[in-house]
Amino acid sequence: MLLRKTNIEEKLSRSKKDVVSQEKVLDEVYLLLNKEAQKEERIAKTLTENRETVYNNFIFDLLETDKIFHISQIKEICIDYRLRFLNSKYFKGKIPDEAIAKIKHLEKQHGIEIKGFKIIAPSRLFKLEDKDDPLLLVPIGNDYFYLIHKWGNDLHPLRKLLMWPFKNISNLTALVLLLSYFITLMVPQGLFSKSGANTEFWIIYFFMFKSVAAVVIFYGFAKGKNFNPAIWNSKYFNA
Repeated sequence: MLLRKTNIEEKLSRSKKDVVSQEKVLDEVYLLLNKEAQKEERIAKTLTENRETVYNNFIFDLLETDKIFHISQIKEICIDYRLRFLNSKYFKGKIPDEAIAKIKHLEKQHGIEIKGFKIIAPSRLFKLEDKDDPLLLVPIGNDYFYLIHKWGNDLHPLRKLLMWPFKNISNLTALVLLLSYFITLMVPQGLFSKSGANTEFWIIYFFMFKSVAAVVIFYGFAKGKNFNPAIWNSKYFNA
């Protein structure tokens, strides 16, 4: 059996084709990476825009129903836990890469460019970076929003209770009355008078109430604080 002779010209041509093929693969990878980078850049830019979007044209059959929330539900949660629901432009923290990846996945799945990003987070996260749990949502129409991503730590288990006094003036007044009562109980009986203990108690209680109320009012005005229903969707620091 005779061995076939080696054709150097063919070898050179084949080598050239291999190089061209490798270059083509590299070009395709580069184009793909460049395209993904452009998508991420566009999403990052959209997250910092102050543009209001009424809805995104999602394919509803592909959405997870447990991630769809009405504005009334969002408002209730924000008021109970003293959170804000604002345009992502005002968020000063870092949007995690996982959130960007989920946005890209949704855009590819639904064939759209998502806009109108909103974030639920404590007020300070719209001023300073922190570790609590922001939620990234987008509008899907008729005052409904779709939850894209949650990151960070969960809220303190007692946050709802701690924020209860700030829901309205009635709750705050009740707290001041209760706090004044306990402070009055700490005053030794008969400290100011040896008779009429009940009368003395209520007089001291009245003065304690005025003192605590004065501190609360001063703090509220000095810090520009307001009740939860007034700030849940306000972009102003001293709302």
